[in-house]
Amino acid sequence: MSDVVAVASRSFSSDSFLRDSLLALYPKARFNESGKSLSGKELVDFLKGAPKAIIALEKVNQELVNQLPDLKLISKYGVGLDNIDFTALEKNNVRLSWTGGVNRRSVAELTLHFILGTVRGSFHSHHDLQNNHWFQFKGYNLSGKTVGIVGLGHVGKELVPFLKPFGVKILAYDLKERSGYCQENAITQVSNLEDLLSNSDVITIHVPHTSLTHMFFDEKRMAKIKKGSFLVNTARGGIVDETALFEMLKSGHIASAAFDVFDNEPLADENLMSLRNFYFTPHIGGSSVESIRAMGLAAIEGLSTGKIARPENFFDYPL
Repeated sequence: MSDVVAVASRSFSSDSFLRDSLLALYPKARFNESGKSLSGKELVDFLKGAPKAIIALEKVNQELVNQLPDLKLISKYGVGLDNIDFTALEKNNVRLSWTGGVNRRSVAELTLHFILGTVRGSFHSHHDLQNNHWFQFKGYNLSGKTVGIVGLGHVGKELVPFLKPFGVKILAYDLKERSGYCQENAITQVSNLEDLLSNSDVITIHVPHTSLTHMFFDEKRMAKIKKGSFLVNTARGGIVDETALFEMLKSGHIASAAFDVFDNEPLADENLMSLRNFYFTPHIGGSSVESIRAMGLAAIEGLSTGKIARPENFFDYPL
């Protein structure tokens, strides 16, 4: 194929298997060799002249698209679309390709790791030993606890069978009616989020970041969380008010939290990062070797498809 493809993603560009797979189909493909995320003029200059692009977390907005008259299709590497301005793409006749759920196993496994680490207290103990403090922190068994899943999409559903062997009770909240799935999997779907928050020992977030979920977990809502429970977020930043989270962790209202995603990345909130009961990773949920390959191959396949960039073509819920 003669099309030039510009690959902005760092992880795609640094993976030899994905590079070879793309070059076999698009010999004129070019890659982000800078080792850093591109933005602003650097991103514009890199994408200029390419009719097709593979984008990861780079911001795609009206200002960017207006400077790329040759761009006809964006294939999304990864599952989040919160960095994509649909209106800008449709206005400039740029099509979009996206495959949902391709990294769900990787994110669900990290979520289980976070749940076990917070509940059992192993993250606390690691922090203590790093600070030369030998203290045998007494955590809890996960077995017999109530786990509240906020969002029964790709990752939320993938997590369910991981939890089953622990004999937990599962509550779920979702904007969509999931009674059939919940009945088949012995899950209690609640219609009121506050019911889940006040009755769960562990709360794990698996919703996209949209206008509906922006700061979804604000101070008022987090005050409804059962005192002494555990909070996990491997979904997206911007869903949880991190200032309110800090206060809830500092007071002990939330016993411990583990987050992989943040409102601003890289995370620079020194107050939050200093807390003994806060465990954090640099947005690695979908970055296992297997998931990177799966996302990359899906993005390559997407270069030959693409839809008009309207939200209803990609989501069955409002943005």
